[in-house]
Amino acid sequence: MSELLVRKLRGFDALDEAEVRILRDIARQARSVEARADIVEQGSRPGHSTLILDGLTGRYRILADGRRQITSIDVPGDFVDLHSFTLKTMDHGVAALSPCRVAITPHGELQRITETQPHLTRLLWLTTVIDAAIHREWLVGIGRMSALERFAHLICELYSRLGAVGLVDAEARSFTLPVTQSDVADMLGLTNVHVNRTLQELRRRGLLTWRGRTVTIPDWAGLTDVARFDPIYLHQHQEPR
Repeated sequence: MSELLVRKLRGFDALDEAEVRILRDIARQARSVEARADIVEQGSRPGHSTLILDGLTGRYRILADGRRQITSIDVPGDFVDLHSFTLKTMDHGVAALSPCRVAITPHGELQRITETQPHLTRLLWLTTVIDAAIHREWLVGIGRMSALERFAHLICELYSRLGAVGLVDAEARSFTLPVTQSDVADMLGLTNVHVNRTLQELRRRGLLTWRGRTVTIPDWAGLTDVARFDPIYLHQHQEPR
C-alpha cells in the first residue's frame, strides 16, 4: 500500500532494503473516503497519520461566515497529517477533494521509527519541511501573483508533484485532476467566475487544456514562464539527507 511513499522518499535519498520493508509495513487498514468528506477534522487529536493511496485531498480552514480557503493539496504518496504526531491537536482540517483511498500509520509506529531509524526519521521530517515550503509558495502566490500566474503555478506544481510518484503521462504532458473549478477557486482565493475566465485565457494562449478530469499542458515552457515557476521549493532531487 505504501509503494508511492517509497517512490517519493527515494526521490530525496537512497533507501536500503530494511528501510523499504519498514515503509511497506507502516501503511495499514486501507479504506475509501468519499469526495467532500473530512479525513481529519479541525480540532481533532488523531492517534494516527493518514497516507494517501489514491485521489487528492486539501488542507483547509473555514471562516466564521462559511468561506473556505484551501491552503495546500496532498497527492498520492503524501501523509496528510504527519505533523499531527508532534502537534497532537489539528489546527486545520483535511478533506477529500475526490474519491480517495487512504491508509493509516499509528503514531506508536512513527515513534518507534524515530527511536530506531534516524535516516527514515530525517526523510519523514523532510516531507513536513517541504509541506511548509509549499505553504510559503502558496502564500506568495495569493499575496503577489495575478490570477493567471496563480492558476499556471498550481498546474505546474501538481504536474511536478504527481510526476515524482509516476502519476503523469510524460509523453502527452498530462495528468488527472479530479477537482471542480469551485475547489480551484478555494485554492487560489478567487471567485468561480474569475477561475473560469482565467482558465479560458490559459486555453486561448495554448498553454493548458482541461477536459473532463484530464489536464494537458501543450506548452510547458510557456506555462512555467507565465507561472514564474521555480521547482526548487519542492526539493525533488536525491542527495544524502
